[in-house]
Amino acid sequence: MRLYVNIDHVATVRQARMTDEPDPVRAAVLAELGGADGITIHLREDRRHIQDRDVRVLMETARTVVNLELASTSEILDLACDLHPYQATLVPEKREEVTTEGGLSMTGASLDATAAAVDRLRSAGVRTALFIDPEEDALRAAEAMGVDAIELHTGEYANTEGEERACQLARLAHAADLGRTLGLDVHAGHGLTYENVAPVAAIESLEELNIGHSIVSRAIFTGMEAAVRDMAAIIHRARAAR
Repeated sequence: MRLYVNIDHVATVRQARMTDEPDPVRAAVLAELGGADGITIHLREDRRHIQDRDVRVLMETARTVVNLELASTSEILDLACDLHPYQATLVPEKREEVTTEGGLSMTGASLDATAAAVDRLRSAGVRTALFIDPEEDALRAAEAMGVDAIELHTGEYANTEGEERACQLARLAHAADLGRTLGLDVHAGHGLTYENVAPVAAIESLEELNIGHSIVSRAIFTGMEAAVRDMAAIIHRARAAR
């Protein structure tokens, strides 16, 4: 299983003072040294954390690959098509949210906008993924759209406990199996921590996890390289023991 490290919240700390530190690109280097298989960044329309320059510099310096999360807005699509990251993951975005609250809406006008963005990225030769809820209708819509991958939203799993968490885990496992059956690469992320990641990592049909906030939080105390190593070790143990 691959571990992609999201470094957005390194930029969140920087933007709190509107200065030049801490540098998310330097954090990406340390994450790679710690064993990250890729770096994820979300260039939001409101630029609340990652900035355009971060994306450009990271594209020039990353030793692994860059997964660029973005909404279906023309300005950011222009940048993605120009810089050509390894993967572009389309996500929903609302100005008032603290963080992404759920998967893309896969119906109506939202579905049309997503399909148009996928077509544009694919025409530019960019690998495409959709951040979706673990629901059959959403998976089948993604497959019909011709994307390369899906990322299952794990927030409902992460925000529950006990029997409800077990139900959400089973829901994720079923969605992952369906995604593989449909020929999609299946990723997952959102709200995963050192305490709750192992059961998700043990889902056989998943091949990639995107984790950010928990790793950045630990890195404040241990350093980025050690924090990534710790998370990677938990994931690898879970895969080995499944």
